[in-house]
Amino acid sequence: MADQASLLLRRQLKELTKKPVEGFSAGLVDDSNLFEWAVTVLGPPDTLYEGGFFNAVLEFPRDYPQSPPEMRFTSEMWHPNVFPDGKVCISILHPAGEDAMNPQESAAERWSPVHTVESIVLSVISMLSSPNDESPANVDAAKEWRDSRSEFKKKVARIVRRSQEML
Repeated sequence: MADQASLLLRRQLKELTKKPVEGFSAGLVDDSNLFEWAVTVLGPPDTLYEGGFFNAVLEFPRDYPQSPPEMRFTSEMWHPNVFPDGKVCISILHPAGEDAMNPQESAAERWSPVHTVESIVLSVISMLSSPNDESPANVDAAKEWRDSRSEFKKKVARIVRRSQEML
């Protein structure tokens, strides 16, 4: 299983190196470990996150692509769909199949082995553009997004500025 995952991850890394995708960069944290990737997401244009540089780590399970990776921002992030510890909570990173604990999410929205590093990170970029406050990972951020948009915007502007200073 791990051999298949290694081959697939090596192929995806080679593809992203040859043909970078606008909006993010990705590579290995350590050349000896194909299962841990460093990702830098550029704040999407025309969003509150525009101009930001947000670092994250993608950790792949040994049975990838049968199971989804976990993505965690290592840069500060204030967003309804990012847990306070940085873990990203979006449907495509949830294990395949139905989930009785999360009935508003259909099986079709969840993990599928056809997803790639590119499709995962592009989904996260889309998430930054359109927060889902219906099933938040960060309840405080979701509440502020709904009830006090100006405070939410101030916090995000602050983390964007900090991300630029870290360069």
